[in-house]
Amino acid sequence: MREYTYTEKKDTRSGFGLGLLEIGRLNPDVVALCADLTGSLNMGAFRDEFPNRFFQVGIAEANMMGLAAGLTIGGKIPFTGTFANFSTGRVYDQIRQSIAYSNKNVKICASHAGITLGEDGATHQILEDIGMMRMLPHMTVVVPCDHNQTKAATLAVANYPGPVYLRFGRPKVPNFTDPSQPFEIGKAIILSEGSDASIFATGHLVWEAIEAGRELYKKGISAEIINIHTIKPLDIKSIIQSVSKTGCAVTAEEHQMNGGLGDAVSQVLAVSHPAPLELVAVNDRFGESGKPAELMKKYGLDASNIVQAVMRVLKRK
Repeated sequence: MREYTYTEKKDTRSGFGLGLLEIGRLNPDVVALCADLTGSLNMGAFRDEFPNRFFQVGIAEANMMGLAAGLTIGGKIPFTGTFANFSTGRVYDQIRQSIAYSNKNVKICASHAGITLGEDGATHQILEDIGMMRMLPHMTVVVPCDHNQTKAATLAVANYPGPVYLRFGRPKVPNFTDPSQPFEIGKAIILSEGSDASIFATGHLVWEAIEAGRELYKKGISAEIINIHTIKPLDIKSIIQSVSKTGCAVTAEEHQMNGGLGDAVSQVLAVSHPAPLELVAVNDRFGESGKPAELMKKYGLDASNIVQAVMRVLKRK
């Protein structure tokens, strides 16, 4: 079991802000649009340094998506910024018709995703967005796990052709990945090799998977932990290779069971390598107001629930 540590907790949205500023300095074609949430998305530094490349559209998310699509025609690389529920559910028609259908080079950057948004409650805690976006042709879906990886992902998506959905969050979480890491879209990262069960995790659940791996190791169970930071295109080869070795799998995500990482992995296994699978995700429920850690526990998304899922799937091998 490979050991991972961290010195501080940092929010993934601030990683996005730093990445946006850096890519703005590197590429003059990068522009940013925000729907009245500049501070919440940490886009203020980009706005201050590049005022002529920043567009504050106000609370008009549908208009923002149309503007972003239009800017690509002139060769610009627009990054849109708002909360995940406003980035998807409120503007799905505009994304489908104006961005995905015509394969526009828009980067849809979505903060405050999942139940770890916390006290804002169910209306803002979207848990369906990954499924909505991965169903769209041409759309790439990226869900980094910590501050450093979110910064790296922001830099990477700017150079990746076509529409991208980049999902990140509000709370401070363990920041454990290498700050100088390369980020390859569509390539999973093996965090710890194992032989008994595969754990495929994404976003905030990656650290929970690492903690679950520690507990399983104490029980004599060797878990292979893989960071699936790209939901689409999915790294099918890595999934099959891992499950071929371990014989069973668990997926872990801050999303509905329907439509997310678990669905994607189950499709791979059903078609190419049938094996027992357990899903750690929200089971067909809306969120509610509460502290992020308390909600993670109540909705079955913490390390202990991953451990329990592994114990269940081992019995099915």
